[in-house]
Amino acid sequence: MAGVPFILCENLVKIYKVANLEVVALQGLDLTVNRGEMVGLVGTSGSGKTTLMNILGGMDRPSAGRVWVDGDDLLKLSDHLLDRYRQTKVGFVWQQGSRNLVSYLDALANVSVPMRLDGLDQKETRRRSVELLEAVGLSDRQNHTLGQLSGGEQQRVAIAVALANQPALLLADEPTGEVDTATAQSIFRIFRDLNLRLELTIIIVSHDPGIARYVDRVIAIRDGKTASETIRQEPVVGSDIDEEEKYEELTVLDSVGRLQVPKEYLERYNIQGRARLDLVEEGILIRPAPRETSTTQKVDEFVVGRPQKKVFFSRWSQRIQRIFRPGGKA
Repeated sequence: MAGVPFILCENLVKIYKVANLEVVALQGLDLTVNRGEMVGLVGTSGSGKTTLMNILGGMDRPSAGRVWVDGDDLLKLSDHLLDRYRQTKVGFVWQQGSRNLVSYLDALANVSVPMRLDGLDQKETRRRSVELLEAVGLSDRQNHTLGQLSGGEQQRVAIAVALANQPALLLADEPTGEVDTATAQSIFRIFRDLNLRLELTIIIVSHDPGIARYVDRVIAIRDGKTASETIRQEPVVGSDIDEEEKYEELTVLDSVGRLQVPKEYLERYNIQGRARLDLVEEGILIRPAPRETSTTQKVDEFVVGRPQKKVFFSRWSQRIQRIFRPGGKA
């Protein structure tokens, strides 16, 4: 249906049990990705991005929340249907290209494996395998084994393997983590070309700070939640100046209006525990809350300011002591 996101995650929670401890990997994550988008996913180790990829890929189930991909409610799929979902709707590209590949087979045979397992006839399998290797720029390397291919070439074969069964969603986990900068750029360009040519939805986990140049937007995950989005700013219409591309990072609000303020901002303005929100002409201003006076200080000020009250409380205290002291009289 028009207007329905291709990926929709609402209040997604994932809790792992490690020994006798519970580890919260995702804590109320919200995410929307439209069909045909190419999205970068960034975050520190332990932020939850790999957990999110595993859930979207059907390799893990969330503990709570909702996750829809291309009309499928992944939380409600049976194990059999989840297996089928992985086989037909999702392609995976891992950091180590060899993880997608069979070492003793050549590039053409590697791409053919998923199609043969799915029952496609040999003639059609070969035609599509050749086509996919051509799409990733390896037409002249199709008869080479892994040992005869560079790291970048292996990764391109891995991309072709991931596309063998014509998935609607391609998930890439650090696909450029083990290649040099020039090779990384060529791999990102291949992803973008496939995204445009096949109308393929692609999510790439990356630590590469330059990924924003190749994707539609970059989503940052912090502490198990979507924290911000980086988007490319549109150039000024009619400008003759060849300016560098500019990007803007926007804070993401969850479904109930909560946002994550970057830690460095909180530390810079010494915002702890509470903050003051003020409506200003441009929007909402966040300022440190005034420091609270300690209880002891408040009592001292109260006593000093009203000495008669101190006497009053003192007399009541003495009377209460006489009432409850053994043999005492009120």
